[in-house]
Amino acid sequence: MTETLIEAQGVSSGYGQMAVVRDINLLVRAGEVIALIGPNGAGKTTTLLTLAGELTPMEGEVRFLGRATRSPMHQRCRNGLGYVSEERSVIMGMSVHENLKLARVSPAVACEYFPALERIMARRAGLCSGGEQQMLSLARALGRQPRLLLADELSLGLAPMIVDHLLKVVRTAADERGIGVVLVEQHVRQALRIADRVYVMERGRIVLTGTSDEVAGQLERVEATYLTGGA
Repeated sequence: MTETLIEAQGVSSGYGQMAVVRDINLLVRAGEVIALIGPNGAGKTTTLLTLAGELTPMEGEVRFLGRATRSPMHQRCRNGLGYVSEERSVIMGMSVHENLKLARVSPAVACEYFPALERIMARRAGLCSGGEQQMLSLARALGRQPRLLLADELSLGLAPMIVDHLLKVVRTAADERGIGVVLVEQHVRQALRIADRVYVMERGRIVLTGTSDEVAGQLERVEATYLTGGA
């Protein structure tokens, strides 16, 4: 059976004394891409931050690599977690090459994922386009050879063609390297094309699960019922 990389069991989490997500149950296996979708405010980012160790569950348990854990994010990253936040994970005042060096990722490895980075190695990240910055963010994360990647809104503010390229790289990493992925994505239809399974969130709870084919088969109903408006 394929290894389970991370699992949330009855997790409630939030900020201060306020629970934002409640009774979350999900799991991610090696080589599997999970799409976590829902309207703005549904609790998707809070769920990712809890899986990453940035937030501690108020109730329930997170199991990472087979063991229950309450370790912080930096420790989970040392143990095989990669995290790409919705705010691009680059240092704007440093060059592309310096960003990679800081992450201990070789330019050669980064360019295997995104050949377009090769010609802009000397450019400051702050002068790169949004698509180039996100390619750099993802290259920094994947280049460290994570077991599990958590990615929050890779596509935010980017053209559909760039989004398609980023998502294909994520799918290839899962297929060829066995990386497990949890992907929060606003471009739902594009996300479904690369995902294996889907969790739909609304108002802090998972309200629907299924394979990507199952959810795609009822996408109009899902969009009308769960993906419009905020929560």
